[in-house]
Amino acid sequence: MQYGLLGRKLSHSLSPQIHTLLGAYPYALFEREESALAAFFSDEQLAGFNVTIPYKTHAYAACDARSETATRIGAVNTVIRRPDGTLFGDNTDYFGFCHMADHCGVTFQGKKVLILGSGGASRMVQVVCKDRGAREIIVVSRNGKNDYDHLHLHRDADILVNATPVGMYPNNLEAPVDLQLFPNLCAVFDLIYNPMRTALLQQAEALKIPCINGLRMLVAQALRSAELFTGHPIALTKIDEICQTIEATQRNVILIGMPGCGKSTVAKTLAEKLHRRVFDTDAMVEEVDGRTIPQIFEAQGEPFFRTLETAACEEAGKQQGVIIATGGGAVLSERNRAALKQNGVVIYLQKELTTLATDGRPLSKDIEALQSIYRTRKAIYETYADDIIPVDPDVSVTTERVISCICSL
Repeated sequence: MQYGLLGRKLSHSLSPQIHTLLGAYPYALFEREESALAAFFSDEQLAGFNVTIPYKTHAYAACDARSETATRIGAVNTVIRRPDGTLFGDNTDYFGFCHMADHCGVTFQGKKVLILGSGGASRMVQVVCKDRGAREIIVVSRNGKNDYDHLHLHRDADILVNATPVGMYPNNLEAPVDLQLFPNLCAVFDLIYNPMRTALLQQAEALKIPCINGLRMLVAQALRSAELFTGHPIALTKIDEICQTIEATQRNVILIGMPGCGKSTVAKTLAEKLHRRVFDTDAMVEEVDGRTIPQIFEAQGEPFFRTLETAACEEAGKQQGVIIATGGGAVLSERNRAALKQNGVVIYLQKELTTLATDGRPLSKDIEALQSIYRTRKAIYETYADDIIPVDPDVSVTTERVISCICSL
């Protein structure tokens, strides 16, 4: 008997990894088109399965019986095949979202909640908010009186929940709303977990609004699903353990700093130590353009290079579990900073100006030029970085410093 996840596009799903950590049962990904659903639901080799976009309502209709929670929501994300062959449906997303809110210490009692999206995930959030005493629940959709053109009517919202796919991989850096429209927000929930920091969450962090992504909800609902699959309770402490494991393996390490400080060299040694791939934004630019960076500067100037660099930062930033070495000026762009930080921790490699390598670096012509560049960038490096690591002449020493740093963050 087998378990797994049903959906249309599942190539970036974390569910197999999560269920492997939760229990000793086979768990596979089942990508199916709608025309194949009837055959899938009737496959008696499947003892149980989870359901994701866009088939939660299809699963609801296919079940012979449903839990009270699934019935109230009108969607099923966990299906169990009973001994007589009939299908029982539940909605463990309800438990997942409740756990997510409890973990953050967020209460809904007496609050006005703004929910973006009107699909199955939105309906689940609506039920949780109602059960937990929300004063007012507003569902924002593309149509109706509460559409995106009338957000100003809800400036008094206390909690915002993004239950849309806006900002989800591969459409990173998109945001469904501007949080500055809502000055009373005390919490922002984004049900997306890839990327780890959506554009919405990065804005919440900048505005110092408590916020969280959807990973904890994903793990919590999986735990409840695993209990249904196996018939055995699982300690809730497993949620913390699995979240920490996934965050550690999925998190990028982004190296920033002055040109010639050793970012590329440290990235290579880090990759060898941690068994990860390297994305070097300067090398990416050269590969795409076919010329060296000095040649690009000479032929078409810095603005053209920066355009190519932004594309490289966006591509590298979408990755997970990699090492990213950036060009010295990459983080001058706000868009680049957002692209790089969406999945990673940023380390500033700090090195004395007089010891920087300058060969083949168009902007590092002499010490005065370097001092001018440093004065311009120093505050950005320090503010943007999660930590600052001094560069040692021995690259292995610097590498160990970075590894110790990322393990403590």
